[in-house]
This record gives sequence, structure tokens and C-alpha cells, in this order.
Amino acid sequence: MKKEEKNNTGHIIQSLLVNLLIASSKGVAAFMTGSGAMLAETIHSFSDCANQALLLVGVKQSQRPPNKKHPLGYGRAVYFWSFMVAMLLFSVGGMFSIYEGIHKYYNPEPVDHIEWGIGILLFSLALEGYATYSNLVELNLRRGSTGLWQYLKSTKDSDLIVIFGENSAAVFGLVLAISALLASYYTGDGHYDGLGSFAIGVVLILVAIFLSIKVKSLLIGESADPVINHLVQKQADKNPEILELINCITIQQGPGEVLMCLKIKCKYDLTALQISQLINKFEAEIRECTPEVKWIYIEPDLQEWK
Repeated sequence: MKKEEKNNTGHIIQSLLVNLLIASSKGVAAFMTGSGAMLAETIHSFSDCANQALLLVGVKQSQRPPNKKHPLGYGRAVYFWSFMVAMLLFSVGGMFSIYEGIHKYYNPEPVDHIEWGIGILLFSLALEGYATYSNLVELNLRRGSTGLWQYLKSTKDSDLIVIFGENSAAVFGLVLAISALLASYYTGDGHYDGLGSFAIGVVLILVAIFLSIKVKSLLIGESADPVINHLVQKQADKNPEILELINCITIQQGPGEVLMCLKIKCKYDLTALQISQLINKFEAEIRECTPEVKWIYIEPDLQEWK
């Protein structure tokens, strides 16, 4: 991954500004209509604003240089804050919406001034749709020829995945809110409003579960893209002084930051100086073909790894 892609926070800032505008407009609509689904959407958008602020903190912290206390840097900080965002999306967004839905279902109230609600929801849908489209453009740039669903499952860019998950859930939630508001108004049955809020909560919780599972794997230490191992193997095969690449372990330390540990079997007649020169040369070749590998540790050995 290119450095400018790794450090790019434009998609986060864009989503933050969009959600601030949307949250404020939804709050006005919730007050005017008295709709539980609108209130759930308002809380959801304000929660998204807080989430995106946390992601900005995570990206900023992940860019701190290594030091004695953290010799491998702070790359995983973005994974920690991404996990926190998933938890907030689950609790503040999802659970509150379900609570509000249950409350409104058993205590239905008529919705008023539907023109406020529908107008602001459509306005919000346009903004969220644009933000989601921008996320997709960024995803397409990073995933290359990889399928979208496969990229979402395998990517190490947790900040982008979290933003995309939030915005996609917001678009779906807005569709549900519009449907609930219309159904409640034209039937005169406030139960639809409660059902809409409940459905929005379920969507948010499902997205939060997906994000938390993905980010947890990265947080505890996930291997890098298998393509990196393949490229290293190709470099080893080209070198006649390396008889075998016994083992290659990779750990994703952050977006665009990989730790690699290798065990190689060298030719038997090499001196200590020649082995040292071979390792230095091999390291340079690896860095050239896989620039995201930031730390490399190579151990020469004659025995197969077990």
C-alpha cells in the first residue's frame, strides 16, 4: 500500500462533516414529528460522529514513530479505536434503537408534520448515499482486482471498512425510517414507527458484529496478505545460495505495516560473512518487491522448522 493511501484520512473527515449536518437535521425532524424512528436515526448519526472522531484519533496515533517502549511502532492503535467504534455502534446505536423501538411499539404515538420528517430523511439519504459512494470509490482504488466481498473480509484497512460499514448501515437505516414514517402516518398506527426503530437497531447490531469480528482478528495479530508470502518465496527461489525457505511468518502491525520473520536454509559451504551478506541482499530484495514489510528478521538454519 502506498504511504499516501495509508495515511489518507479524507474519507473519515468527509463522513464526519456529512454526519454532523445529517444529525442536526434529523434532530429537528425528530422534534417536529415525535417519531421514534427519527429519534433512533438522530442518535445513530450523532453516534457516527463520535465514532469518526475516534477513528481520526486512531489514525493519528498509528502514525507515531517507534520508540524504546514500542519498538514496532503504534500501527495497531487504529485497530484498537476501530474496535471501540464497533462497540459504540453496537451499544449506543443498536441497543438504543431497539430500546426505543420496543418502547414506541408498546406506547404508540401518532406522528405529526410528516413533511419535515420525509424531507429531512430524503436530504439525509442523498448525503449518506454520496458518502457511501465515495467510500466505494476509495475501496475500488485499494482492492484492485479483488472482489468487493473478499476485500471486505481480508483487508487490513480497518478505518475504511468501519466507515463503509457505518455509511452503508446509515443508508439502509434511512430507507427503513422513511418506510416506517410513511406507514405510521398513512395508517394512523404508531406501531409501525416502533417497528422501524427496532429494525434500524437490528441493522446496526449486525454491522457492529461484523466489524468487531474483523477488527478483533487484526487487533490480536493477523497474518499479512498471502500475496506477500508468495512474493518472498519467488525471491528465495531466484537466489541460488538459498536452498529452501523453511518458514515465513508475517504479522500485520497496522495498515501498510508488516512484521516478517523468516527461516532459510543456505548453502553448506558459506562462511559467516557470506551468510550475513546473503541475508542483507535478501532483505533488500524483499523490501523492493513488498514495500509494506517494515521489519524483517531472517534466521539461517540447516534444520527444517517444526
